[in-house]
Amino acid sequence: MRSKLSNLQLRKKFDSKEAVAAFVFLAPWLIGILVFTLWPFLESVIMSFQKTNLRTSSFIGLNNYIHLLHDRKFIKSILVTLKYVIISVPLKLAFALFIAMLLKDNIKGVGIFRSALYLPSLIGASVAIAAMWTQLFGYSGLINNVLNIFGIRGKPWISSPDTALYVLIVLAVWQFGSSMVIFISGLKNIPTSLYEAARVDGASKFQSFFKITLPMLSPIILFNFVLQTINSFQVFTQAFIITKGGPMNETLFTVLHIYNTAFTRLEMGYASAMSWTLLFIIAIFTGLIFLSAKHWVYYESE
Repeated sequence: MRSKLSNLQLRKKFDSKEAVAAFVFLAPWLIGILVFTLWPFLESVIMSFQKTNLRTSSFIGLNNYIHLLHDRKFIKSILVTLKYVIISVPLKLAFALFIAMLLKDNIKGVGIFRSALYLPSLIGASVAIAAMWTQLFGYSGLINNVLNIFGIRGKPWISSPDTALYVLIVLAVWQFGSSMVIFISGLKNIPTSLYEAARVDGASKFQSFFKITLPMLSPIILFNFVLQTINSFQVFTQAFIITKGGPMNETLFTVLHIYNTAFTRLEMGYASAMSWTLLFIIAIFTGLIFLSAKHWVYYESE
């Protein structure tokens, strides 16, 4: 009996020591979550109902949100962001899937190509890449110099309201590497027996792609679609470095507008209201994607 009690006491002491050790190792992460995520999260909620410039603040209720409905610049930023998302996300996913189909087989040297194509996604949101894009599409940049060789007059791609947004869309599509890697993983998990059976039945590669590949890959497409949509709504660095939101606000993305409102005009309360409105819009689009998924996503268990 005594030996059983002593064993229980030892286990309790051991469990308590393990619990303490767990909290010690988790402490940096917990402190980071509380200080850099939860506290700013709650502070932003409070500030969205205030008129504040960090020196003085006053409670104004829903006035910030009401003002957003009549703020043409904010509405413009939402429309620009929506256009960017609607064009860039499908193009990026389509291009990523196309390249993934080419690189899915384990042939000699394929790893080098995968790494090279993934690299832009790894460093895509950096200032260096944005600066490089400025040099490429500037009026005296590489793109126009190449066009001049063929006798084609170049355009001011970045400074033209007609083309500036599309320059940023091309940059987004070029950063397809992360989606490509996920697609390759999904393609490798499709049973080869399905393609063999389709080939015996006389199906072409085109038919196999639409009848086997896309349905079997649809959960992966859904994952990439949601991930890229959320990321695209939060685009910032590219416009901040390359176009500054211009020309004529044609690349004024919502996050860039929030940044300018908060740190240039110091209207922190109004910027917080913009942030929560953007979060609400992202939640709506994400919800719509998941609602539509039941019509086009196929799960093998079903």
